Amino acid sequence: MSTATSVTKYWVSTVSREHVFVGVKGGFCQVCHGKKGPLARMKEGDWLIYYSPKESFGGDEPCQKFTAIGKIADKNIYAFKMSDDFVPFRRNVNYLESVKEQPIRPLLEQLSFTQDAKNWGMKFRMGLFEISKQDFELIHKQMVGELHEHKN
Repeated sequence: MSTATSVTKYWVSTVSREHVFVGVKGGFCQVCHGKKGPLARMKEGDWLIYYSPKESFGGDEPCQKFTAIGKIADKNIYAFKMSDDFVPFRRNVNYLESVKEQPIRPLLEQLSFTQDAKNWGMKFRMGLFEISKQDFELIHKQMVGELHEHKN
C-alpha cells in the first residue's frame, strides 16, 4: 500500500512575454522549447509562474518580469503540431486573471533563489525549476494580492 501523498509544488518557467500570453490565451503551458520531460515533473494542482527575461523570443528588448501565474489543470501531457517540423508538448493550465506583472529586481534580495544578486539570472537558464512555497507566496502577493485558495 502506498503512503505517498501528493504535495503541491511550485515552479518557475522562463518564457518570453510574447509566448507567455499565447499560452495564457490558449490555457496551456509549453516549457523548455516544447520538451515533454520537464512537463512530466509537474503534477495536477501544482502552481506555475512564468518569468519573462525578454519581450519576444529571439528579441533583444528586456522584460525581466514575472508575467503569469496558473495552476496545472490535469494529468494530461499532449503533443501539439505547430508545424511539420515542430511538435511540442503541452499541459493544460488554469491561469489566474487580473494579475499584475511584477519586475524581478525589487524582489532579488527577498527570493531564496536569487539572493546571489551577482548571478541571479543563471537559475532561469534551466527553463523550469522548482521554488519554495515561501518564494511562491511572495511573488503571488506582488502579482495578485493576498494569497487565498483558488478554485481553479
